Amino acid sequence: MRYLILPLPRKYVRYLRAAIWNVALVVAGLLLIALVGEIYLRLANPFIAHSIPIRFVEGVGVIRQPNAELRFADWDADRFVVSRANSLGFLDREPVSAERAAKGCHIAFIGDSFVEAIQVPIADKFHVRLEEMAARELPHLAITTQAYGILNTGQINQLPFYDEYARHLNPKLLVLVFYINDFVNNSIALQSIADGLDPDRSRYMSAQKDALGNMELRPPDPEYRRFMLPQLPIAWRERARKRLVRVSYFAKWLDMKQGGVVDRVNAIGGRTNAPSETDLQVAAWADMLAARPCCTLLLEDWQPARWDVHMQFTKSVLPPVLEEALEYTAFGIDQFKRRADRDGANLAILSASVHMGTRGDPQFDRLSVIAEARGIPVISDYDYIVSRGYDAWDVFTRDSHWNAAGHQYAAEAILEWLKANQEVCD
Repeated sequence: MRYLILPLPRKYVRYLRAAIWNVALVVAGLLLIALVGEIYLRLANPFIAHSIPIRFVEGVGVIRQPNAELRFADWDADRFVVSRANSLGFLDREPVSAERAAKGCHIAFIGDSFVEAIQVPIADKFHVRLEEMAARELPHLAITTQAYGILNTGQINQLPFYDEYARHLNPKLLVLVFYINDFVNNSIALQSIADGLDPDRSRYMSAQKDALGNMELRPPDPEYRRFMLPQLPIAWRERARKRLVRVSYFAKWLDMKQGGVVDRVNAIGGRTNAPSETDLQVAAWADMLAARPCCTLLLEDWQPARWDVHMQFTKSVLPPVLEEALEYTAFGIDQFKRRADRDGANLAILSASVHMGTRGDPQFDRLSVIAEARGIPVISDYDYIVSRGYDAWDVFTRDSHWNAAGHQYAAEAILEWLKANQEVCD
């Protein structure tokens, strides 16, 4: 075999050896940097990824494992939060006693990830801060608060949170915390497209129209996982990247920093990123649902090139599926209104800042039309922030949830509203 290899001049052999040594030194240097980085990041950071233990409760849906530890990792801001779910399965303090709630003005807050707020310690959450401030500024009301929030839920999904957990404390005030994705979460079709769920197998309370067009509630299905929509195949490079960032702190750090750099470069250059893996997946799920008799007409003339459906509610003319989402949202709020009236509670809505804006913002206006028709006051967090001269964009974490400042401003907005509407505690 050695005779088949042409002999190289001696000087080329030296060059080749030098090149091999240089490559080896570079590789060794990179491996050393990766090793040192891995050790340092493991020592500096308590954990690598989010951890949210869940359980399915019959009639309620997916909530948190009671008394379980929940972890939130924000690598971009080097912020890691550890909290513990209470005995009910919500990320809050233990429920206030019925005796204490009855002695004053008990307020129940119900919502999605803005209420769950895994991004901040429980002590920094808006309802906790509200209770503390009210004890100083409105002591005669004896305000107590409790929060019932699970991410990715809308008002229809959240009805059992009130029925099963909040109602027995007889809250004087029930506050629904509303964010733009609630329009989507209330629509079984849009939620199915977002999460790859079969529209007939929801993991939460849902609503669907019967043959006559009347809406009816449907309980969550404990077998929902067995009927999820098929996923697009993932390229081997993407699968390898995902596996690596799940186990390597250094790879996770690089992945986050690379994403931040790409976002900033594209923003400076005015470029729009190509459709992401998520965009392609939800477009495929939309096609799957559009092929079903239940959704053919509903999804006509609507195809999510990107999963920006939340922002599509800013348009003056909406396709049928988005118009139906508004109907479902009104239906969910109607259900809460009936419960509040039945139980002698006042009902209000807190509009979560910036993305819901103020009057003139199409999304806020659509919520206001629904609320005002039912005599439900809307507290605009954004209006309060602007009125105080705060930076309306300085209230979010990287994942577009309230940071500690955002929670503080929301608490102040509610407190200001309570001062002007103390009769809700009568």
